[in-house]
Amino acid sequence: MNDRAERAEVDSGASQTMQTQLRLRALILSGELAPGARVTELALVERLGVSRSPIRVALLRLEQEGLLQALSHGGYRVRRFSEADIHDAIEVRGTLEGLAVRLAAERGADPALLARARDCLGAIDAVLARPTFTETEFSAYVEANERLHALLIEMAGSEVVGRQLDRAINMPFASPNAFMMAQTSLPGGRELLIVAQDQHHQVIDAIERREGARAQALMLEHARLARRNLERVLAHRASLALVPGAALIEAGCRAPTRLAR
Repeated sequence: MNDRAERAEVDSGASQTMQTQLRLRALILSGELAPGARVTELALVERLGVSRSPIRVALLRLEQEGLLQALSHGGYRVRRFSEADIHDAIEVRGTLEGLAVRLAAERGADPALLARARDCLGAIDAVLARPTFTETEFSAYVEANERLHALLIEMAGSEVVGRQLDRAINMPFASPNAFMMAQTSLPGGRELLIVAQDQHHQVIDAIERREGARAQALMLEHARLARRNLERVLAHRASLALVPGAALIEAGCRAPTRLAR
């Protein structure tokens, strides 16, 4: 077999593994594989019609993402998530993003990245200036918000922080857009988006002014706003239908009370 054929075979295997991972993730997030259900390689071979090798890798990756729990006697179980679990995932993401923006401010962010971040802010401002959200405008908001958070990570210039943030954001319900659609469906949701956007502007300003502690504190507050959104969504259970993976969230399982600061 020549080098080109070997590369093609490797690429084909990687593609099949990724497709298997995406299909399996979709089954979990849709609730077709119910929380607490046991998942085995053999059952998935029959269900997905692929060999055991890509399934084995996909299961391992989804365990690393936090969607599956490895069992001591073999196989996996689909995880359930309490409100406390989701609070903690958002807290981890916010803490790491706070570190990223502090490093960006203290080390000096790349002007090109700052310019791109300003473009994202402008795109979000334009959406929020409209009186109502269409599906197209909502998609534009989500895309710009995701790009902005990715740029904040890139500005840190740290591969170590970037890798850890990738892991944190991939945790179920921890991404910046995890509860966005449900949030906007509730009264006051738009106002909270405006508050979040003001925090975005202040973070970029703090980075440009090389104010690391201020940037970090603002990003932690931004994560706390995400926790408020979570609490509002869970208080209106009907809105959970708009949250990807809502079937994995345990009903009535509250986060532990936190002492006021």
